[in-house]
Amino acid sequence: MSDELHLAGVLVHVRPDKLPRVASSIADIPNAKVHAVHPEGKIVVTLEGASVLAILDGIERMRSVPGVVTASLVYQHCEPLETMNEEVSDETHTPGIH
Repeated sequence: MSDELHLAGVLVHVRPDKLPRVASSIADIPNAKVHAVHPEGKIVVTLEGASVLAILDGIERMRSVPGVVTASLVYQHCEPLETMNEEVSDETHTPGIH
């Protein structure tokens, strides 16, 4: 089995009165990054991990933060680590479209 990188998008619903503290607590979770905070109590987070279990652990840690109503996985992707070192062309070409 090769080494992998798992990426996940998580939507966290929070009690609005707890929003700043919850957002800060989530940002302190290893490999979690807060991307957006909505004043009505929504936080958009990405998680990175070496396995599905690492992702699930991060989501469980979010759910355990006081003030969190729910944390829902909305996107998950996995790539072998070796593909992260491949060069990506910045040219896009669709046959028949110029």
